[in-house]
Amino acid sequence: MSYLEYALKTVPKGPRKVLYLNWPLVLLLTAIAAIGFTMLYSVAGGAFTPWVEPQAKRFALGMMAMFVIAMVPIWFWRNMAVMGYLVALILLVWVEVAGTVGMGAQRWIDLGFMRLQPSELMKVTLVMMLAAYYDWLDLKKTSHPLWVLIPVLLILVPVALVLKQPDLGTSILLVVGGGFVMFLAGVHWLYFAVVTAGGGSLIWAVLTSRGTDWQLLKDYQFRRIDTFLDPSSDPLGAGYHITQSKIALGSGGITGRGFMQGTQSRLNFLPEKHTDFIFTTLAEEFGFIGAASLLALYTLVLVFCISSAITNKDRFGSLLTLGIAGTFFLFFAVNMSMVMGLAPVVGVPLPLVSYGGSAMLVLLVAFGLVQSAHVHKPR
Repeated sequence: MSYLEYALKTVPKGPRKVLYLNWPLVLLLTAIAAIGFTMLYSVAGGAFTPWVEPQAKRFALGMMAMFVIAMVPIWFWRNMAVMGYLVALILLVWVEVAGTVGMGAQRWIDLGFMRLQPSELMKVTLVMMLAAYYDWLDLKKTSHPLWVLIPVLLILVPVALVLKQPDLGTSILLVVGGGFVMFLAGVHWLYFAVVTAGGGSLIWAVLTSRGTDWQLLKDYQFRRIDTFLDPSSDPLGAGYHITQSKIALGSGGITGRGFMQGTQSRLNFLPEKHTDFIFTTLAEEFGFIGAASLLALYTLVLVFCISSAITNKDRFGSLLTLGIAGTFFLFFAVNMSMVMGLAPVVGVPLPLVSYGGSAMLVLLVAFGLVQSAHVHKPR
């Protein structure tokens, strides 16, 4: 009998749950957060304030929340899915009515001790809601038009509210994340082909609407598209962010300039160096090796999530785990693509590395749900 088997038989049922935790996943999340603290320390010029200290406190709070959520049976979270979705929806409406404005967008609710961004919460509760819906729905009805329309509406309602803030990046993540859960649940591929064709038509309509009375995007969003297609067209204006980002990425080389030796970030050429563009600071100081190492940690998180979902016989737990893993992938894939000039700048943070309270806390809560599904899966 192995030590783990002996421990599982001798430890009381309550504390025994701790042994069932996906500990490699806990260690990976901690390692990624530690990289984030290191980079925030660097961009602050070798100081724990103003970014490292509050970020570390939020991480500690988020980890405690993750452990508490993990100990709660997964059936409880399935039953709470509708309530969580409705609360996030109400908060999105609240933002429209009395939200806090920042950087030209109305996306936050000021709670005094922190600013909450409800759209971050919706990314998780939407996955919960869809996983609970498909766990309840008979498999034979998965691709029936009527039963496909319901999850589509569940996705489009929050997307419409987020677009009004305006927050195009989060809207895209909600659509893709929700569609990913529908695909995993077994919705026929023809629906996705129709949506893809519709998306192409929408892109055409958006580009055609520019300069008209029915313009579909804000002017700054069109400038982001222009910058994406040709950053050199306005290197000191709309293209400044991505131009400086590419300079920082290229100057890092293979091994980087060294810790706290990055010129782009240290001399403040790189904007938003502690939030959306923190990956470029990492690449400049630690080079390709540092950037690839962070990407490897992210990939391992996905591997452990997928492995847990595949071995989980509970449909809700499996869909929830894969849905959160897919959302996590979108986070870092979009951010890295954005700062490398492979995607338009849409303001998506690098998970557990970029400075930000709502994003970190919500993400750790999401991994708490992943842990709950892992701890309470049928064995």
